[in-house]
Order: sequence, then structure tokens, then C-alpha cells
Amino acid sequence: MSTDFNQPLGGNQMPRFGGIASLFRLPTQENADGLDIALIGVPLDIGTSNRTGTRYGPRQIRTESVLVRPYGMYTRAAPFDSFQVADIGDVPVNPFSLEKSIDIIERYYDQVMASGAKTVSFGGDHTVALPILRALHKKHGKMALIHVDAHADINDTMYGEKVAHGTIFRRAIEEGLVEPTKMTQIGLRATGYSAEDFDWSRNRGVQVVQAEECWHKSLEPLMADIRERIGPDTPCYLSFDIDGLDPSVAPGTGTPEPGGLTTPQGLEIIRGCWGLNMVGADLVEVSPPYDTTGNTSLLAANLIFEMLCSFPGCERRD
Repeated sequence: MSTDFNQPLGGNQMPRFGGIASLFRLPTQENADGLDIALIGVPLDIGTSNRTGTRYGPRQIRTESVLVRPYGMYTRAAPFDSFQVADIGDVPVNPFSLEKSIDIIERYYDQVMASGAKTVSFGGDHTVALPILRALHKKHGKMALIHVDAHADINDTMYGEKVAHGTIFRRAIEEGLVEPTKMTQIGLRATGYSAEDFDWSRNRGVQVVQAEECWHKSLEPLMADIRERIGPDTPCYLSFDIDGLDPSVAPGTGTPEPGGLTTPQGLEIIRGCWGLNMVGADLVEVSPPYDTTGNTSLLAANLIFEMLCSFPGCERRD
């Protein structure tokens, strides 16, 4: 095992119930200097429209991440032998102002981009993805986007507000942050107000894969098609709302919808990003107050590990 990169604290070095609760029990540092990938918590929930609590998501995901080990047994991926990774803490959002928090998040990620690190973020409600995309766009230009969610998040306004967790991908398309013809939304479902709830993005070239199209099947063929559609060179961002999964496996979220994706399908989507030019990813909408067993946060931590395994350059070893 490489000694050049940070390694998670092992379960035989410190009991899993002991030590500092950093993500994967990795070393912490105050900024992204010297890192290939920075792990960043964004504890925001004032952009949500239903159940709050995602402000506690980053802390609880870190706590449950003690069970995640450093090697992918099926993929043989070893991200901590491949990248210098550390937990750089949380963005200091303003809990009294969504508008100010959006600016704070964008400026924070501007600094991370200046360091040269890629980012894996964990929230926090889905509003946080918009300022992250704005910051990444300054470096990478228009990006491909894979968006996993029960909801399309393409409302024009919510309660008269242009920026909230249900509007961000409309803003991202309007602002030219993402390329709609290289954008896919997976897992959309349940009820809405009109066909426009999903069709606005379809009409702009976005591939919309509703949850019903995913029932009872592997998503490996879908991901193969997505990789071909995006290509290996286009900068790509993955935004994964935990409510894209069925609430039977991820109940700890603010806006649960029945009939969602399974855990294996969630893993297939993330693993299917291997081969793309991933420049960043996020896992959002974990709400610990509705996660009484901790299983949603534990699942989130495992999905974040799989995201690390899907970045280009992640070593596969025996």
C-alpha cells in the first residue's frame, strides 16, 4: 500500500466508535492545498421546501463513514492509493440567509478550484449544487451532468424565489453551466403539477429517465449509453440526491417519494461513471432527524466512497 497518500484510520488501529469523526477517518486540513480530491461538507437546509434537517447531514455521514473500508471488493478500486484525499471540513454557511449562503459557497469553491483539487461534496439540501456548479464552470466551462433524483428541480420559482432546492437545474441550464444534450436525469417519479415538471428539461435536450423505466432491471446498459453520449473528454459532474433512491432504503430525507431506485441501481449509476472525465460530485439531501437507524447516512457514505472510485486515475489493484 502506498505511503505517499493519506490513508483512512483502520479499524484495528482505533476502534470504529473512537477517534475523530472525519469522513472515512481520513486526515483533516483547513484547505485543499496539496490535494487531488477535497471532501467538503455543506451543512445547509434553508433552501428546502418540506422537511428540514439536512444541515446535520455532513456530521452524521462522517459518523457513519467509520464502517467504510479503503478498498472496493468488487471493482478492486483503491482510491486512497490513487489520490491525495482529505476532509477539509464544512463551508461556513449563513443559517439566516440563503442568498448570502449561496455566495459564501461559490467563493469557497472558487478557492478550492484555485488549489487544483477536485471536489466531492456532501450536504445539505440540493440548493448547494448550484453555487458549486458556478464555481466549477469558471474552471471547466460547460459541463456534462448526471443528476440522480426523485425530482427534476427545474421549477422557475418556489415561493417567488429563483434559487431553492427545486430550481437549481433550471438555473444551471439557463446560465450555461451545463450542456443539456449531455445531461441525464435518472429516477424522476411520483406526482407533479403538470407534464412541464419533467418536460421543460426534455424540451432542451436533456435525457430524462423516469424511475418506472428503471424498475426490475440493471442500469449498466443505461450507463454505457450515457458514457457514449457524453464521451471521455467532456468535464462531467455527478449530483446525487439521496431521495433518488426508494425511501425503503433511504428514509432519512426531506422529500421522500415511493417507487424509487434500489441500492444496487444507485451503485451501478456511480460505478458507471468510471471512464468519464469526472471533475466533481455531490451527495445531498440526507436528513438525520428522519434517519433513526443511521442507515441512510451509512448508505450515503458508501455512495461517496464509490464516487471517489469513479474519478479518472483511480487505481484498480488485486
